[in-house]
Amino acid sequence: MASFIGFQALPFFTSNSKNKCGSQVQVRSLSGADSTVLSSDSVVVNGTSIGGERGRGGTSIDQANGWLMSKVEEKRRVEDDALETLKPLWDDGYGTETIKDYFDIAKDIVKPDGGPPRWFSPIACGCPLKDSPVLLFLPGMDGTGLGLVLHHTALGKAFEVWCLHIPVHDCTPFEGLVKLVEETVRFEHASSPHKPIYLVGDNFGGCLALAVASRNPAIDLVLILSNPATSFGRSQLQPLFLLLEAMPDGLHSAVPYFSSIMGTDLSPSFPLVEFFVLSVVAVPNFLISDISSSTFMTLGDLVKMAAVNIESMLPPEQRFEKLSGLLPYLSDFVDIIPMDSLLWKLKLLKSAAAYANSRLHSVKAEVLVLSSGKDKILPSRDEAERLKNSLQDCVVRYFKDSGHTLLLEDGIGLMTVIKGTSKYRCARRLDITSDFLPPSMTELKYFSDQITGLFRVATDPILFSTLEDGKIMKGLAGVPSEGPVLLVGYHMFMGLELPSLAEGFLREKNIMIRGLAHPLLFSRMFESSSSEFSIVDWVKVFGAVPVTGSNFFKLLSTKSHVLLYPGGSREALHYKGEEYKLFWPDQQEFVRMAARFGATIVPFGAVGEDDVGEMLLDYNDLIKIPVVNDLIREAISQNPSKVRDETKGEVANPNLFFPLMVPKIPGRFYYLFGKPIKTKGREDILKDKQVANQLYLQIKAEVERNMAFLIEKREEDPYRSIIDRTLYKAMNGPIEVPAFET
Repeated sequence: MASFIGFQALPFFTSNSKNKCGSQVQVRSLSGADSTVLSSDSVVVNGTSIGGERGRGGTSIDQANGWLMSKVEEKRRVEDDALETLKPLWDDGYGTETIKDYFDIAKDIVKPDGGPPRWFSPIACGCPLKDSPVLLFLPGMDGTGLGLVLHHTALGKAFEVWCLHIPVHDCTPFEGLVKLVEETVRFEHASSPHKPIYLVGDNFGGCLALAVASRNPAIDLVLILSNPATSFGRSQLQPLFLLLEAMPDGLHSAVPYFSSIMGTDLSPSFPLVEFFVLSVVAVPNFLISDISSSTFMTLGDLVKMAAVNIESMLPPEQRFEKLSGLLPYLSDFVDIIPMDSLLWKLKLLKSAAAYANSRLHSVKAEVLVLSSGKDKILPSRDEAERLKNSLQDCVVRYFKDSGHTLLLEDGIGLMTVIKGTSKYRCARRLDITSDFLPPSMTELKYFSDQITGLFRVATDPILFSTLEDGKIMKGLAGVPSEGPVLLVGYHMFMGLELPSLAEGFLREKNIMIRGLAHPLLFSRMFESSSSEFSIVDWVKVFGAVPVTGSNFFKLLSTKSHVLLYPGGSREALHYKGEEYKLFWPDQQEFVRMAARFGATIVPFGAVGEDDVGEMLLDYNDLIKIPVVNDLIREAISQNPSKVRDETKGEVANPNLFFPLMVPKIPGRFYYLFGKPIKTKGREDILKDKQVANQLYLQIKAEVERNMAFLIEKREEDPYRSIIDRTLYKAMNGPIEVPAFET
């Protein structure tokens, strides 16, 4: 039986009448795997609850008021209130909690209460979706358990989130912490044996996660390690032991200010600060560097941490003014990791790294390593590559502009990374329908601003659709909102039409398009050597799945809006002179599949790719060049993926390679969705292949007519040129630029 520990009532844990699931804080202690629920309306300080009686576990709990609830009862309550699905562009709460909240909460949570390490579930996480897996957060050296404060709302939709809190003066050895996490993992596994258990470890927590995984190879674990401290032996932390033991207490209080300033390039006056420290303390420069690094273990990149809710487009003066508001919070760092605690935590970190490294060969879990390019404490990038080569199933994502405290800095949300690397699942196998979480508004904004922003401005896409009566109008009113719907069209070069198409459906109709993509995009062979979070990951975030018959079946059966390119990669990597030419297979199976589910087929055309670049050398040209042809053949031989083994003709197994292109002054992208073709009730399509083939040819001809229409009408667009569109916006403001009359 667990001992019931007191947890000081904080603003972070206050009751919210609008959030039934968030009105209590669940706490589990080190001495057992059972759990308690402490009402946030109660005040429990150092094991004493106002007005209650002392319970068996040593903490005063008023059971009559319902403050104690078993884990099974808690799970039942969550399941009763849980949502079934998330709507596209849901609110993930990113930016509502910032690093200031971290310091505000940490300032209270680190107050000594004499209790052991324990689990808590943040209020901001709310209720997860039904049948969501458990996520256990294992903190870094700060031990607060607040390292996911920026991500609580988003993660709380997809996981049942529990955070480990290690009191600031707690001296539980590493093996004891491993036992606590291990007992919790086994408890959750026994409760839900078919669900994965997620362990998110931040530096020290990464060692803890690896240690637990090595001892439990039979349990389905997914490890997400942020700058794991397994590289402790090669870090700058080793020289800190003697330095911290000899350092006066007064200097320790000043460390956060000096180290933050020296580690953040905010003004040219900062070398004077370093000179001041050198003069007063009279210690060598390399030791000052170590002090700075030790503090950055918690503070990281100050600018990126403070920029979470600051618009990137603000002038530098306004950004600096907002960023400076964080400086008063740095004094709280001394309370989070005081001198005597820091010495113990460094020793704990050293033993944790040694323990984890000695057992890497036993880790069978699925591992995702997140590494920073500006980590001043640990050689995180090199360590990520080492772990990738040492572990059996490990994927790396590299964030070149992030510091050591990756999870507390502005950038891509953790939930986005999990989705983009296809790590989110609720059972042993990934289900492309039930496990898919649509993009949030934050993800759409980040993608449109940071990833495709300039390209979207340059191409200024405009969408048209066809109503039932054949009238063409601007917008997507002609595309059915109720699924299943199958969008069938032409694949422009490199799939350049995809981002604008997906964004258009999300913004205008709040509909998620599920694209059927080449399987190569989902293989590790396609990952870049830098392992950065790339456009390929974003394709997955926005709903793409490998093009297979079973995936096609699942999507239509769930009444999705499915995007299919029959020409596939042959059209996307076409040769010179093949612009807007269809390369469709002879088979018409997608027509019969659509008819099986009564899906509405919408043929569409897209043009504009020839206004973006000019092809100099295609595959036929490159294959004739010595040396280059050998490289091409080797690259093709390493790609065993074949989408259409039974298809005949040129589209079956094309020889594809990225051509050599030069950019042009960009034109404009145009989309036209044709008149919807209903298959509901058309049993003849399923029974008669000739009927299915006639419909197939009709759809193909409609796609060609749509493209011909756009190619002709774009000549009438007075704003086809980017120069004309720029002038129009300069005179009329940031509004949509008109096009040709339909």
